[in-house]
Amino acid sequence: MNKDLAMQLAVPAGNLDAYIQATRSIPMLSAEEEKDLATRLQEKGDLGAAQKLILSHLRFVVHIARGYSGYGLPLADLIQEGNIGLMKAVKRFDPKVGVRLVSFAVYWIRAEIHEFILRNWRIVKVATTKAQRKLFFNLRSAKQRLGWLNHEEVETVAKDLGVTRADVLEMESRMSGQDIAFDEPDSDDDRPTFSPVSYLQDVQHEPSRIIEAEDWEAHHHEQLQEAMDTLDARSRDIIESRWLTEDKATLHQLADKYHVSAERIRQIENNAIRKLQKAMAA
Repeated sequence: MNKDLAMQLAVPAGNLDAYIQATRSIPMLSAEEEKDLATRLQEKGDLGAAQKLILSHLRFVVHIARGYSGYGLPLADLIQEGNIGLMKAVKRFDPKVGVRLVSFAVYWIRAEIHEFILRNWRIVKVATTKAQRKLFFNLRSAKQRLGWLNHEEVETVAKDLGVTRADVLEMESRMSGQDIAFDEPDSDDDRPTFSPVSYLQDVQHEPSRIIEAEDWEAHHHEQLQEAMDTLDARSRDIIESRWLTEDKATLHQLADKYHVSAERIRQIENNAIRKLQKAMAA
């Protein structure tokens, strides 16, 4: 019988639909069969009995895993994690308690799937404490029904789960974030992307950029010097005194120096700047 059951799950690798169909083809156990197999496992360590218990309950794992399909994780991975929970449940199941295995296994299946989701749903973990985990799953369910929570709904969720209003708002904010690829390629519609690789790269000390900046600065300095040589002595002195020295002169100081008004100095300065701009643009 063990070989027959195992052969029913011999489906092509990666064919999830075929696997799910195979789990449905495995007959369910009656209460008497289940109790007998669990007793053989508990008292004699019968691995064949454990295999039958596991295989006959795989369909329930698929059903539970589908309930978590909204987290953006592959269904196959959710089923795999749920199967681990099922195996843990079979190992710990006590037939003397008087409950069916499926009722006992639900907790273990969900626990494994929950841990998998919390490990993989965000690079930055959204829930690290027991209270946060409880809030995470309950809040996601509430948001699927209500969308963004208003003040009253936040208060209700906080009261129902025994957490603070601030905890609810913080978790809602965390869950609203979206992961992006580190080096996401540009989109087809030529819109820019803002993946981390585009702004986390440190180019400040890149040698080629440093040399380029130094060459550009030297070029501008040479252009400025040539443009300054086209000015008359007074205009050149005003520009140097106003812009090219650390201890810059005021309009009134230069007005006293050349015995003209401050307004005249301003006019000379503006005319000189226009000449410089024209010369450097040529």
